[in-house]
Amino acid sequence: MSDPAAGPLTERVEVVVHGRVQGVGYRMFAGYEAVDRDLVGWVGNEPDGSVRCVAEGRRDLLEEFVRVLREGPPAAVINDVDVAWTRASGEFERFAIRSGWHSGD
Repeated sequence: MSDPAAGPLTERVEVVVHGRVQGVGYRMFAGYEAVDRDLVGWVGNEPDGSVRCVAEGRRDLLEEFVRVLREGPPAAVINDVDVAWTRASGEFERFAIRSGWHSGD
């Protein structure tokens, strides 16, 4: 596990994973991988069947995170992965697994 005191949050990545990624434990997988890297943000299912993940933390740890998201858990079938990088907002205190795509979760 990384040291959260190693530096400020400077990067944010938004990842949308397409394929068979709902109903296969993908959100739990992403949550464990994010927490393992001391990332903050969230992961949730999208209405179109994809999974969206927003994470903030050190760039090197986010790059590792994106690599594992491209692989997914064993039951997932990844067809495509969209990745967008921006500056961190600092709005998150922890990593959350959202229950669905409706607002407020």
